[in-house]
Amino acid sequence: MATVSVIIPAYNEQQNIPQTIAAIPAARLRAAGYDVEILVVDNASTDETGRLAREHGARVLVQPVRGYGNAYRAGFANCVGDVIATGDADLTYPFEILPEAVHRLETDRLDFLTTDRLARLDPQSMTRSHIWGNHALSFVTRQLFAVPFRDSQSGMWIFRRHLLDRMRLRSGGMAFSQELKVEAYRSGFRCAEIPISYYPRGGETKNRTVVDGIGNLSQLIAARLRNGRRAPAHAAPGRPLLSATVPAAGTAAHADRHARD
Repeated sequence: MATVSVIIPAYNEQQNIPQTIAAIPAARLRAAGYDVEILVVDNASTDETGRLAREHGARVLVQPVRGYGNAYRAGFANCVGDVIATGDADLTYPFEILPEAVHRLETDRLDFLTTDRLARLDPQSMTRSHIWGNHALSFVTRQLFAVPFRDSQSGMWIFRRHLLDRMRLRSGGMAFSQELKVEAYRSGFRCAEIPISYYPRGGETKNRTVVDGIGNLSQLIAARLRNGRRAPAHAAPGRPLLSATVPAAGTAAHADRHARD
């Protein structure tokens, strides 16, 4: 039986981590024939994130070196799944779509499935500067690397573990998200992008829009200078992205979770 590992990086998310774990549809994934691992990567939290994650059924890995990319790289190295799914610990991502997304990965014979938050964006879920920054970085990513992803910064991905053996992932920070997508596409894997709902964050935001934006842009430029704008390994330039659609499920359930806060 294949295993789906749901990896969640978390830094000081004691307010949100119980609901985040509860939102993962483990029973539906098991009913579809998968074992499920929920792995929370505690990225040097100073609150009770790790303890609460354990109490709510997750396996907890402590990554003392701060950084979004560092947390994910530690999670990837220590998870047990044949399929990896990801999302943040702040109630913004719709984990309820995972059974449909994993099914699409299998039925369409995909290797890497990423998500587009911008197509269905609730204006309350991001500040104007955050929205502008996401669109700008996604545009630059497409232009520099000839990738077709509409949302280069989304943090929800579903992919086969074996991809990690062929990707060169360097970033320890927020640029990890765009780096992963670029590497997946340019390494020749079958990729698709699906639109998702993206919800307002629970609790105080940790986004550093300007600092992270500059860091992400610097990573894009450095990667472009290092590797060039080479075509994907499996096709000539201009290969269209495979399309996929997963219904936006669970909006009401998400609203109910917030109502209980």
